[in-house]
Amino acid sequence: MHKLPTTLPDWLAMLETRHSETQINMGLDRVQAVKARMQLAFTCPVIMVAGTNGKGSTCAMLESVLLRAGYKVGLYIKPHFLDFNERARVLGEMASDEQIVASFNAVEAVRGDTPLTYFEFTTLAILHLLSQAKLDVAILEVGLGGRLDAVNVIDADVAIVTSVDIDHTDYLGDTREAIGFEKAGIFRPGKAAICSDPVPPQSLIDHAEAIGADLWLMGRDFNYSGDKQQWNYGGREQRRNSLAYPSLRGANQILNATAVLAALEVLKLKLPVGAQEVRTGLVTVELPGRFQVLPGRPSVILDVAHNPHAASALNQNLGNMGFHPYTYAVFGSMLDKDIDGVLAAMSEHVDHWCLTGLPSPRAATASELAAKVQIMLEDKPDSSEHTVSIFDDPAQAFANAMSRAGENDRIVVFGSFLTVAGVMKARKSSLH
Repeated sequence: MHKLPTTLPDWLAMLETRHSETQINMGLDRVQAVKARMQLAFTCPVIMVAGTNGKGSTCAMLESVLLRAGYKVGLYIKPHFLDFNERARVLGEMASDEQIVASFNAVEAVRGDTPLTYFEFTTLAILHLLSQAKLDVAILEVGLGGRLDAVNVIDADVAIVTSVDIDHTDYLGDTREAIGFEKAGIFRPGKAAICSDPVPPQSLIDHAEAIGADLWLMGRDFNYSGDKQQWNYGGREQRRNSLAYPSLRGANQILNATAVLAALEVLKLKLPVGAQEVRTGLVTVELPGRFQVLPGRPSVILDVAHNPHAASALNQNLGNMGFHPYTYAVFGSMLDKDIDGVLAAMSEHVDHWCLTGLPSPRAATASELAAKVQIMLEDKPDSSEHTVSIFDDPAQAFANAMSRAGENDRIVVFGSFLTVAGVMKARKSSLH
């Protein structure tokens, strides 16, 4: 018997070497078996959130509103930017190293010879941590897809699918119908299944009906209306008027906020929430890396847009920011993404490309990205005014953009979580 690690960094290092993420063993049997041995269960309502984009924002809004209403809220959200602890939140605070290590030990104590991937192991540990925290409500973000995601070993009381778009084609299929079916895998018979995608795939609707879930569709069961100042929510029985727009910026956040209010309507007897708590919760919500505009000049925007759907939302948000003479982009991406689609969506506003490699074997190299940008620029009439530079890591790319940008310019850091995390880390160390 090996001695187990005692610190969180040592545990994470061990888990990373034990099962590389590339061997994603599809199927939940192993996770189910370990969950049963751990007797893992929630005694409070569980809200589960899946979707291509908007998952994190939806979870953050739910947490913010329910905390305002005085409830003990637990949240599992991912991935993390700087500390693994960001993935587990209890009462609005990150879990401590000690709490996480205790839960790692709890999984390892009963795992036996059942192999678990890094994601499966850490998911079970965080679910254990939250289930022990005497919560009023647990909010769980699904990582990939839904049906086969380790989080889906829990039966949610309310399941939300935010948006269905094309991403992770290796695992989930390459059509919206195939992906919709995977996301709908978090729905349960007799339980609320909320979809905030305005055009849900038929496969999602069919699956919800086949299993007898209580399907809430945007436009049919709940909707929003509004003007520039405020907006209103209308559900099956509940209306909420004169709401402030969520502090998370961007056009699609109103869809996410509407789904949040639908979930609260479903749970209104178990977890009543007043109008003021909804208003304050939406106005104060914060989520790093989602169209996050940092204070100071030049403007720096961090956004984890890494598929065309998210990139076109980012492009639209940049267009709404007012005039900046030049826009610098710090961009890095995994190779399996639709990089051409992302670049096309962002080409309208970017003048100077600072392309970066990332610390992952799955990442595209900066030169591979540069070749794609050059092809895209050939079609632009003013392409001679654009520049393309390559860097080994996000910190160097960001430093270069900062050294060239004027104070009225802006720098948008986007793409993989690793791109944004690399810049966050560099900024943090330069501030100390």
